[in-house]
Amino acid sequence: MSESPQYKNFEEIWPDYYKAMAGKVPRDTLLTALEHFDRENPNQKGRFAVDLGCGEGRDTVELLRRGWRVLAIDGHPDAFERMLARQDLENVELLETKLAKFHDIIFPENDLVNASFCLPFCPPEYFSEFWAKLIQSIRPGGRFSGQLFGDRDAWAKIPTNTHHTKEQAKKLLEPFEIEIFTEEEEDRKTTLEEMKHWHIFHIVARRK
Repeated sequence: MSESPQYKNFEEIWPDYYKAMAGKVPRDTLLTALEHFDRENPNQKGRFAVDLGCGEGRDTVELLRRGWRVLAIDGHPDAFERMLARQDLENVELLETKLAKFHDIIFPENDLVNASFCLPFCPPEYFSEFWAKLIQSIRPGGRFSGQLFGDRDAWAKIPTNTHHTKEQAKKLLEPFEIEIFTEEEEDRKTTLEEMKHWHIFHIVARRK
């Protein structure tokens, strides 16, 4: 397994990460959640999503393209500069952006919380309260899509990160009907070309 990255402050690398992510397609977990919504009610209008850790907008842009209202949240201002400069940004009138750290986030009532690869960066001291607020914000029949990182992930050694065993991840999802829960574990490069041992849970879950 690779060691934890040399940088301990992820704030230093987010601008490079956003640049490297430019042009990437939406995450599979988001697309799966959207397919489930459309299968249940293909004609429903006015759905509202919170896109946590929206970054340069790969998921936000897809939600807007499908006519969702979106609150896009990120902790770094570079994310919104890149998102709003995208050539494929549609329906911008449906978009609201908010700069906020995890402990400052206030969730409005919503149909979907999408959290693609961002939750591990919530500090452990805030995670329980943050997760409880996230759950309460999702309407019955709404969904969560995103990732949790496992305890064998290389970044689990970083004390400011939050990682979970498989059992802990399943416990967090008890308020949901689990639609997708896949476990990934392998050595491969990060977006910034660093070799890393990944341990990830990919999740789509429907609020009971």
